[in-house]
Amino acid sequence: MIKTKIKRTPQAIGKANKQKGSRRERQVKKMLEDTGYLVVKSGASLGLFDLIALGDKQCRLIQVKSNWCSPAEREGIEEFDAPSYCTKELWVYKDRVKEPIITKYK
Repeated sequence: MIKTKIKRTPQAIGKANKQKGSRRERQVKKMLEDTGYLVVKSGASLGLFDLIALGDKQCRLIQVKSNWCSPAEREGIEEFDAPSYCTKELWVYKDRVKEPIITKYK
């Protein structure tokens, strides 16, 4: 049997990356809901934050990334003027690692 390597187009790679990101967002959403948060997902993830998690005394603004986050996105999160009762969080999932790296911004 001869194995041939299939070349993936840039469109296919972009689609796979988006699917991975959406999968991670759903994973975080479920995790937070299981701990009592009401979680709202940003439509098409076009805003600065992917998820807004509302708890009894806290609001969490969360950006979910797979593997890395650009310096410009990190700066946007850091500079966002959130109310005092909100935390701004960046959750980065590395490939083949179960737990995310969570960075909280003031």
